[in-house]
Amino acid sequence: METEVRAALSRRQALVFMGSLAAVPLAAQAAPQGTEMQLLGAWQQADGSYRVGVLAAQAGGPSPLRARHVLEVPTRAHGLAQLPDGSMLATARRPGDWLVRWHPGQPAAKAQWHWVDATRSFNGHVLASADGRHLYTTETDADTGASLVAKRDARSLETEDEWATHGIDAHELIWAPAARGEKPTLIVANGGVPTAPETGRVKRNLHTMDSSLVRLNGESGELQGQWHLPDPRLSLRHLAWNAERTVLGIALQAEHDEAADKAAAPILALFDGQALRLCPAGQSMAGYGGSIASTAEGWAVSCPRSQGVATFTPEGQWRGLVGLEEVCALAVGSGRLWAAGVSHSLENARSPTPLAHAHAKELAGARMDNHWIKFG
Repeated sequence: METEVRAALSRRQALVFMGSLAAVPLAAQAAPQGTEMQLLGAWQQADGSYRVGVLAAQAGGPSPLRARHVLEVPTRAHGLAQLPDGSMLATARRPGDWLVRWHPGQPAAKAQWHWVDATRSFNGHVLASADGRHLYTTETDADTGASLVAKRDARSLETEDEWATHGIDAHELIWAPAARGEKPTLIVANGGVPTAPETGRVKRNLHTMDSSLVRLNGESGELQGQWHLPDPRLSLRHLAWNAERTVLGIALQAEHDEAADKAAAPILALFDGQALRLCPAGQSMAGYGGSIASTAEGWAVSCPRSQGVATFTPEGQWRGLVGLEEVCALAVGSGRLWAAGVSHSLENARSPTPLAHAHAKELAGARMDNHWIKFG
């Protein structure tokens, strides 16, 4: 029988829970014929418990989206990453206190957990170095409210160094392309939304918002550049490169006081290495961009409050909205955009005729979190 856990677990209860946690067993399923798309994902089950793991569907199906390998986690997960050895990483949604490394499909390999103390909180995202030796997590100092990047040992998950992000509410981070011989460079989105440790995710003093995009030396953390949008009530959140890795797309979330301003706010900005540029949508997106992805056809931003995927050309011109109920996670596999909904997911979601994959029984009523990562 599956172990159940609720989001209201105390830290002590969660630690006891982790001592006996095992991968959730699933009924054996025959692998679909043909090419299979495998995705790392995070989701909430219909019973309120939380999962991370590998999801799979046969490309070109239709075939159901199934859960191949699953790990139960104590609270809602958010950011995901994969290491060269095939292990996956997941971290808690902000303000979070856990990070886990797990080998899907290897029953003998126990999940490795790391908990931060009360002086830090995870901000929901984790990134691996190219060689898999180090991890980078966005975090917040509970005493000062300042955000930082923690450089961690991938084996122990312990912090080796910390770098300021020169802002607050740091969210996703991504590697910038580097020429041979150049130092690695990190780009971090400072969401800029003020919160407090005692009130968790409650937003406060929004008139003081200070969102920015920063570039840091990937070895020393030295600040190499910082950019702001003209509208201080737009929060820079999630990041994706175009196929050529020459333009960075940023999904935006609006925090305006007036409903009309929020409704009219853009949900996409583009960064060419020199400046940020806003890309207006052709209709109201309720001021909320979730995940972001790029294909040869252009940009896609999931908009769960608008029940669809907003699509743009590679240059940022509006294309239209692809409807999908409670759409959240996006991923690109074999050049095709995959989008997660609540009852089914779409393959080739930018197409005029996307292919729907119904969710299998074990995912009935599940709600996917913001991110998918192509696995393998």
